[in-house]
Amino acid sequence: MSQHHHAPAQHDHGGHGPVSWAMAARATLHCLTGCAIGEILGMMIGTALAWHNAPTMALAIALAFVFGYSFTMYAVLRAGLDLKSAFKVALAADTVSILVMEIVDNGVILVTPGAMDAHLTEWLFWITLAVAFAIAFVVTTPVNRWLIGKGKGHAVAHRYH
Repeated sequence: MSQHHHAPAQHDHGGHGPVSWAMAARATLHCLTGCAIGEILGMMIGTALAWHNAPTMALAIALAFVFGYSFTMYAVLRAGLDLKSAFKVALAADTVSILVMEIVDNGVILVTPGAMDAHLTEWLFWITLAVAFAIAFVVTTPVNRWLIGKGKGHAVAHRYH
């Protein structure tokens, strides 16, 4: 009986070698940074304008996508892509990642008692937000790893870095 030595199962991402958890975590952290900035800004604007929860959350989610996409667009524009191409890369790279992150973190906020009515000056607001982002990071990292392994998601932007 012949013995074959196989490396642990890792996925290939478009011919660029194995996809590590570290690579997936970096992609998720990149996405999380944009989402966090957008969400916090949206909540601050909604709160400052005394909006109700629904429009404030809608603005926060919209800005999470704007900032999430803009981080990737900035990087690929610096790599020499034109604006239209950079936008297409950002859509391909970040849409699923941001969507999963927003569903998870807003879901956590919605099910946390009192979190939707907590003000920016209250600990409950910030603790809930931190926990929501942490859970979203843990859920989104394997999604990003799988996408990169399929040559999708952040693998699309990775070739321009």
